[in-house]
Amino acid sequence: MNDRAVVVLPTYNEAENLPRMVSRIQAALPEASILVVDDASPDGTGRIADRYASADPAFHVLHRPGKGGLGPAYIAGFARARELGYGVIVQSDADGSHRPEDLPALLTALGTADVAVGSRWVPGGGLGGHWPWYRKRISRVGSRYAGSLLRLPQKDITGGFRAFTAEALDAIRPGLVTSRGYCFQIEMLDRAARSGCRIVEVPITFDDRMHGVSKMSPRIVLEAFRRVTGWGLSRLFRRPKPLPQISRSEARA
Repeated sequence: MNDRAVVVLPTYNEAENLPRMVSRIQAALPEASILVVDDASPDGTGRIADRYASADPAFHVLHRPGKGGLGPAYIAGFARARELGYGVIVQSDADGSHRPEDLPALLTALGTADVAVGSRWVPGGGLGGHWPWYRKRISRVGSRYAGSLLRLPQKDITGGFRAFTAEALDAIRPGLVTSRGYCFQIEMLDRAARSGCRIVEVPITFDDRMHGVSKMSPRIVLEAFRRVTGWGLSRLFRRPKPLPQISRSEARA
C-alpha cells in the first residue's frame, strides 16, 4: 500500500487556530502533507492556507464557495486526496480539539487495520480542558445509542479524528454519505463496518478548541438522532443493502 499520508482539515473561520495546528502537525508528523478544505471563511482562513501552499508543495488548499457543512467538506477533501494519490487519509478538526501529537499512533494502527478511530472512551482516552457536562453527556450517550441501534462495537462512534487507508475509503464510498453534520461520523463508521473494514480504536485526548466557539448546535444533534433512529428501526424489518467489500493491497509500496 502507498504510505503517503495527508491530513484533511475542514475550516470555517479558523484563522486564529490554523497556524498553530499546521505547526503542531508538522512537528508531530513531518512526513505528512496537509489539505485544508475552506468554506469561504470570512475571517481569511483560506488566504492563510494559500500562503502556506505557495511556500510548500506538500500543502494543499481546496476552496469551496460557501459554508456547506462538515460532511460535504470532508467528502470533497477525501476526493481531492485520492486524486492527489495519497495512500493514507486522516480527518481532523482544525480547531485544536484533536491533538496532532496523537497522529503517529493513529497511523501506526493502520499497520494492522483499515480504519483507525481516535477514541475518547477506551482505556487511555479521555477529555482535556473544561468540557461542560452536557457536551460530555451528548458524546457518550450518542455513541452508545448509535452503537446499540446499528450494532457497532466501537466505543467512540461520533468522534471525528480518524485515519483511513485509500482502499478503505474506496470501499466506504464517502460520496454516497448523505449526512452533513454530527451524523457524518456515524454514517462513515457504519459504512466502514458494513464494507468489511478492519477497525481499531486508538486512545486520544479530546481538548477544548484553541480559539473561537464550537459549531455544534441542537439542530446538528437532532439530525443525528433522527437519522440513527430511522436506520435502526429500518434494520428491525429488513437488512441493509450489502456494500462492496474492501480490496486490500497485499504489500506496502
